[in-house]
Amino acid sequence: MLEQLGMIGTIRDEDLSPEEPDTESEPEEEPIILNRKKKFGGHRSTDFNCEFEFGERDNLNLDDDWAMSDVLKQLKKKRTVTTLDQKIEKIRKKRKAEEKLSQSCEPEGSSEMKEEEEGEEDPPERKEEDEDEEEEDGDEEEFGSSDEEVLTKSDTLREKERRGKKKMEEQTPEAFSEDASQYNNQLTFEEMNLSRPILKAITALGFKEPTPIQKACVPVGLLGRDLCACAATGTGKTAAFMLPVLERLVYKPRTSQVTRVLVLVPTRELGIQVHSVARQLAQFTSITTCLAVGGLDLKSQEVALRAGPDVLIATPGRLIDHLHNTPSFELSHIEILILDEADRMLDEYFEEQMKEIIRLCSYNRQTMLFSATMSEEVKDLAAVSLKQPIRIFVNSNTDVAPFLRQEFVRIRPHREGDREAVVAALLTRTFQDHVMLFTQTRKQAHRLHILLGLLGLKVGELHGELSQNQRLENLRRFKDEQIDILVATDVAARGLDIDGVKTVINFTMPPTIKHYVHRVGRTARAGRSGRSVSLVGESERKMLKEVVKSAKNSVKARVLPTEVILKFRDLIAKLEKDIEAVIKMEREEREMAASEAKLSVAQKRLEGSVSSSDSQRVWFQTQQERKQSRMSKALQEFDLALRGKKKREKFLKDGRKKDLTSEERAQFEILKAQMFAERTAKRERRVKRARAMPEDDMPLKANRKAGSRGRKSVFDEELTNTSRKSLKHYRAGPSLQDRKRLGLDRKRSGGSTFRKKK
Repeated sequence: MLEQLGMIGTIRDEDLSPEEPDTESEPEEEPIILNRKKKFGGHRSTDFNCEFEFGERDNLNLDDDWAMSDVLKQLKKKRTVTTLDQKIEKIRKKRKAEEKLSQSCEPEGSSEMKEEEEGEEDPPERKEEDEDEEEEDGDEEEFGSSDEEVLTKSDTLREKERRGKKKMEEQTPEAFSEDASQYNNQLTFEEMNLSRPILKAITALGFKEPTPIQKACVPVGLLGRDLCACAATGTGKTAAFMLPVLERLVYKPRTSQVTRVLVLVPTRELGIQVHSVARQLAQFTSITTCLAVGGLDLKSQEVALRAGPDVLIATPGRLIDHLHNTPSFELSHIEILILDEADRMLDEYFEEQMKEIIRLCSYNRQTMLFSATMSEEVKDLAAVSLKQPIRIFVNSNTDVAPFLRQEFVRIRPHREGDREAVVAALLTRTFQDHVMLFTQTRKQAHRLHILLGLLGLKVGELHGELSQNQRLENLRRFKDEQIDILVATDVAARGLDIDGVKTVINFTMPPTIKHYVHRVGRTARAGRSGRSVSLVGESERKMLKEVVKSAKNSVKARVLPTEVILKFRDLIAKLEKDIEAVIKMEREEREMAASEAKLSVAQKRLEGSVSSSDSQRVWFQTQQERKQSRMSKALQEFDLALRGKKKREKFLKDGRKKDLTSEERAQFEILKAQMFAERTAKRERRVKRARAMPEDDMPLKANRKAGSRGRKSVFDEELTNTSRKSLKHYRAGPSLQDRKRLGLDRKRSGGSTFRKKK
C-alpha cells in the first residue's frame, strides 16, 4: 500500500534492519585519542594554524599598511631609469677607479709623496679595496689616518644667558566669546562620554592618557561650539579634533549618505597622515573617510566622493578641482569645517582658494581652527566667520617643545660659504642618524642630497619638485631607518609626526619665528627629548634674539674648530666635479623622459586612442587671472627684497650665472627668507579694515523693556548708524531741504549756488 503511494514505512520492532552493502573504498575511522603529546619535529595537525593571530589586538602594529592601503593604490607609478642614489654611487665608484688608475700609473716615490700630501683623498687602505665593495666599508675609510687628529677635535658648547625674560601676558581678545584654556587635568578618555567603538580604537592605538590639548578640546568640540586652539608641536592636535568629530558621526542619521566633515590641510603628506589617524580611530565604526590631495589618482578620488564619505581630508587646490569638475559633489551638507595648521591655510598663498571654499560651504556649520602658532589672519577669521568662538591656548604662540635643546652655530662675516662645510662636519662627526636638515629652497636641498651622498652618508630629500611617489617613498625610508638624513624644505615642517627624529638642523634661519617653531617641532615630540642646531649669520641675528627671548630653557652656542671647517671645505671643493656629473646625468635623463612622453602622446593621437579635443578641467579662476596673480606676487617679493638699484642690478647679474659660488648660494638662501619676512611684516603693518559687528540677540524680556522706553532720539540714530547710505549722506553734507529748514547759506563748499526753480 505504502509502496504504491511512493512512501516508505518505518521499521517495526519485529522487523530486521536491512544490511548495508560492503564498501571497501571507505577507510576505517581512527580511534580518537585525547591528551597525547606529539614529539617535537613530528607531523603536526592541520586543524589549527600556528601562525593565526586574533584580529583585535591591544597594541596595534603601526608598521602595518592597512591604514595606508587606499593611498598606495592611488599612487601614479612613474618609470625611472635610475634613482639619484644609484647615480651618486656610480660617480663614487668611477672616482675610486680613477684614483686607483692614477696611483698605479705613477712611480712608487711620487705616489708616497701624494699620499702624505692628500691623506683624506687617497688613504693607504684604499689600495686594497675592490670596485664592488659595499658602501658601508667605503664610508669608514672616507678620511685617512692623517686627518684623525683634526677630525676628533670636539665641538665646544657655550651657554648663552637670556638678558631679559619676555612677559607673556595672555589676555582674552575681544574676538573670542570666552577662554577655555583652563581644563580638568584629571580627565580621562573614559570620562569624555565617548562611545565604545571609539574607546576600543583608542586602546588599540595604545593611547593611555589624553594630552592637555585633548583634555581641553574634546569636551568643547562635543558641544558643537566653534573653537580656536593653539598648542605646541607634537601634543596630539589631530586626535583632539578627530575624536569629537567621530563621536558625533557615530549617531549620524542613516537616511542619506553625504559628506558632513571637511578637514583642510596645507600639504599632501600632512593630509595622508591625518587620513591614516582618522581611519585608525574609526576602525570599529561604520564611518567612512576619503583623501583628496594632489599627486594621487583623480578617477579613484571622484568615485569615492560620489559615494558620499562621512569625513573628507583634502588640500585646497585638489578640493576646488573636484568641486568644479566632479558631478554631484558639493559642500552644502558640511556640518563641521576643520582647518589644521590654520595660520598656514589663511596666508597669502591659499587666500583666494580659501575664499572660494568657504563661499561654497554651508553657512550653519561648526568651525575649528588648530595650529601651533596663531597669526593675525586667524584672529581676523575668528572675529568675522566664527560664531562666538572659544579660545583654547594650552601653550604660548611661540613655545617650542619642553624637552628641546636649542643650539646655534655662528657663521662669521664674509664666511657664508662655510655653511655646507659646517653641515657636512656636523653630520659626519656628531649627528649621524635620525636627522632632518631644513633648507629654504628646493635647489639647495637637492644639492645637499648629492653632496652628502658623495660623502658616503645615507640621505633622502623631500620637497615640491619630487613626484608624490618619490615623496612618500623617501618619507617611508626615513621612518624605517633605511636612510639616516632627510633634507627637506618647509613642506615637511608642519604637522608631520615622524618617530625617533633626534636632531633638526637649519641650514639658514627660517624667515619668521613661527617657521622656526614648526621646523624644530619635528623633534622632541610627545614628551621625548630632542635637539635643534641652527646656522646663524650676521644678517640673521635679529631672528636669533627673538628665539632667545622666547626660550624657556637656556640656549647654547656650538663652536666648531676652524681646522675641521677648512678640511671639509677643501673636500667639498674637490667634489664639485662629481656633483656636476650627477646633475648632468639627471638632466640628460629628464630630457630623454620628456622626449619619450611626447613621442608616446603623438603615437596615441595617430592611432586615435587620444583625441586632441578632450574636455579640459575647469578652475575657479581663468588662466589669465592665475597668471596675473602669480606675477603680482612675484613682483611684490622682488620689490620688497631689492629696493636699492645697485642691489637689484647685482641680483639680476648673479641670476644669469650658471655656476654660483658657495657664498652666492648661501646669500640666495638668506635672501629668500628675507623676502618672506619683509612681506609678512608689511601685511602685519597694513591698516585693519573697520567692521560693524552685529550685537548678540538680547533676551525677550530685555527687548520688551527697550520697546517700552520708546525709540532712540534722532541724534543717537544718526550717530550710531554706520550703513553705506548714511555714510554717503554724511560725506555729502546737508541737502538743499535741510539748508532751507536750518536757514543756512545755500552755497556749498565747492562754490556752486542753488537757485529756486520758478
